[in-house]
Amino acid sequence: MRRLVLAAVAFIVFVGAASAQSYPSRPIKVIVPTPPGGPVDVMARLLTNALGPELGQSIVIENKPGAGNIIGSKIAADAPPDGYTLHVSSVSGLILSPLIHRNPGYTAESFVPIALIAETPQVLVANTSAPFNSVPCRYAKEHPGKLNYSSGGIGTFPNLAAELFKKVTGTNIVHVPYKGGGLALNAVLAGEAQMTFDTLGTSLPLVRAGKVRALAISGKARSPELRDVPTMQELGYSQLITGAWTALLAPKGTPEDVIAKLNTATNKALRSEAMQGTLKKLGSEPVGGAPQDLANYISTETAKWKPILKDLHIQAD
Repeated sequence: MRRLVLAAVAFIVFVGAASAQSYPSRPIKVIVPTPPGGPVDVMARLLTNALGPELGQSIVIENKPGAGNIIGSKIAADAPPDGYTLHVSSVSGLILSPLIHRNPGYTAESFVPIALIAETPQVLVANTSAPFNSVPCRYAKEHPGKLNYSSGGIGTFPNLAAELFKKVTGTNIVHVPYKGGGLALNAVLAGEAQMTFDTLGTSLPLVRAGKVRALAISGKARSPELRDVPTMQELGYSQLITGAWTALLAPKGTPEDVIAKLNTATNKALRSEAMQGTLKKLGSEPVGGAPQDLANYISTETAKWKPILKDLHIQAD
């Protein structure tokens, strides 16, 4: 009997080792909970373009937007934990939506951290025909309820940034939700909404082309890419120092050796000259690090946003 038990244990160890050595043996799918063209989608595509060659496999992006990132996040959380379905998310889908919605069907604990991809300052941008050329505090106070902003939905990072802005500045600005950050930015571009908080990376090309107007950066320092645009802190709003980030994750239960292999490949991809150069042009900072570093980061972000959400009285349902 003892021999049978030992043989069974040896077989399990052998199969696990063989699985880790052969992984990945087929294409990998990455679930992105936002529409194509938005900040999270852009980061996911940049990463997978560099990650695929590191792993020796093709990687396919599947966009599953809607409900403040909840639809795609739940699909990813429910996927088999075999390393062949991964998830690229941000503070919106991973932390804010589960805190705001009563029954999203997942939490941050539904995923295993792989690595933090990048951090990017937010920028407040406005339609070029908007009747203001700077942060519109005075205009909003003189025209309460007449100014609006777009976001990727209730509970997304731009929504929270804008609501925090309203509270800090004492203004009444109407929220116009869309199904993703890319659509929210397009709404400003088309004049459907007057302004939005967006990541610097996706707004920068439009700012440079004169298609939207950059009003302020939410980071701690001015962006080298937009040196004439002040920070919120410079304007007297130190509470509005916020930044966006994206992370690579896997469903809970994914084997540790698979996570380790993905982490190593992700760090190599982030250190590549192509990835570094592209992220720099987008005003983003590649991060990387160990899975535990990302776990600690998520814990810190959760602790930061919980009291803010409570103070803003935001509840989706």
